[in-house]
Amino acid sequence: MMEKQGRIASGTPVKPQKALHYAMVLSAITIAYNIAEGVISTFFGASDETLALFGFGLDSFVEVISGIGIAHMIYRMKRSSIMERDKFEVTALKITGTAFYILVAGLLVGAGISIFNRSQPETTLAGIIVAGISILTMYFLYVEKMKVGKKLDSDPIISDAKCTKTCFYLSFILLFSSLVYQIWQIPYIDAIGSLGIAWYAWKEGKEAFENARSKSLSCSGDCCENF
Repeated sequence: MMEKQGRIASGTPVKPQKALHYAMVLSAITIAYNIAEGVISTFFGASDETLALFGFGLDSFVEVISGIGIAHMIYRMKRSSIMERDKFEVTALKITGTAFYILVAGLLVGAGISIFNRSQPETTLAGIIVAGISILTMYFLYVEKMKVGKKLDSDPIISDAKCTKTCFYLSFILLFSSLVYQIWQIPYIDAIGSLGIAWYAWKEGKEAFENARSKSLSCSGDCCENF
């Protein structure tokens, strides 16, 4: 009976509960993983003086706020059909967008200071390990979110999956800058890596504010571009 119910305004049908439960599990994994990644990345980023890894960790903490908003949305979808984002989700998006912009400013200043002082990390080994784990985790989450999003014909879940793919690419920036420095000790490569992370953080912040303004459940903005 549930599978035969109608579609909401965004084109998303009222969902089968089993698939929505799996979407909630994926959302919980995303939140838990980003918390762990944030703690580990900021700790080793600070101790090893690698700005790219530290910025990557802060980005993970911001992703937690976004993930909570997604989890809340899926919870509402489990209870009934929804037409647009509610006040909680819009607030979460605004906080997320603001945090991303603050992160961008901090990384730009940090990169400038690092280049001016000719600072170099003690080691970027932790960045290589974190990036490798993140690439595998984000790829798994992206694939599974896309599967459940397509199964449910859900624009919001597909949008979340594509933003997870953005995190997947972000991990490659960290891996590249960390690996190059660890092998060749190229000056400023860590600062350049942090600028790459800042660029993605700016895109994510812009996406968050666009979604907050529109309140739409459909995919929009940079995260929703085809990669």
